[in-house]
Amino acid sequence: MAPRKLLALALFTVGCGRTPPSSQFPNAQAALDRMRETYACSRGLSGEAKLDYFGEAGRVRGDLWYLVSLPNKVRLDVVSPFGATISSLTSDGQRFNLLDLRQKEFLYGPANDCNLARFTQVPMPPHALVQLLRGEAPVLVHEPSAPSIEWEGGQYVIRIPSRHSAHETIELVPMDQDWNKPFSQQRLLVHNVLVEQVGVPLYSIELRGHRVAHTAPPRKDPDGIDPPLPPSGPQCDAPVPMRLRIEVPQAEHDLMLDNHEVKHNPPLDQGAFAQETPAGVRVRSSPCGARP
Repeated sequence: MAPRKLLALALFTVGCGRTPPSSQFPNAQAALDRMRETYACSRGLSGEAKLDYFGEAGRVRGDLWYLVSLPNKVRLDVVSPFGATISSLTSDGQRFNLLDLRQKEFLYGPANDCNLARFTQVPMPPHALVQLLRGEAPVLVHEPSAPSIEWEGGQYVIRIPSRHSAHETIELVPMDQDWNKPFSQQRLLVHNVLVEQVGVPLYSIELRGHRVAHTAPPRKDPDGIDPPLPPSGPQCDAPVPMRLRIEVPQAEHDLMLDNHEVKHNPPLDQGAFAQETPAGVRVRSSPCGARP
């Protein structure tokens, strides 16, 4: 089903017939600011998830261990159902590395949307993936007065025209316990994100099953030599999506993540977002350029 039809169906079915909160956001910018404030305490995330990917190369299932840190640091490790590492991606904001043990190949290059897409199959930069895993929608560059907001189908719908004929639609829902609070106190959950260019869908993202996650505990040295490594951010109890689905309709890519363990602000080792060049694999450059 086309993303526009899926989006329309979501607008009709999610919260169908539910009246809007008595206190509504006066404009789109106020809602976007409140979305960011909902996740302001989260500087990063660690998680374990089930991965299910379907694309032109077939279907891949496995366990995903991920570590992300604002603004654009990413580590993704995929483990097969038999416990073997399939691939590892790291991006420290400058340098990208991808170890693919199925192909016995190690790629290196700039940390950009094109290289990240070699793993996720979605043309988005690392900072956007970090935001999405935390539950926050990445927002396209836009003029301050450009976004619009409407209450449709039981949720806020924000539409953002951007550069290069791009357009973004973000669907936000207040948390149930915040429904009757002033809009400035409503915590907002992102349910859907659709990005199009020249009317053609680039990708659509569905976030569901939000659950409050808590701060990761300090990491203790098993040998008791070094002091515990503290969390990488403040105390944080913010909602995160337990299911994340990313679709790229033009390329027929479909990526599903089902979280079963998520923590905010995990302790970070030096070098957590880098990889050493391993032995026994083919090493090659991936100078993949950023997409327009």
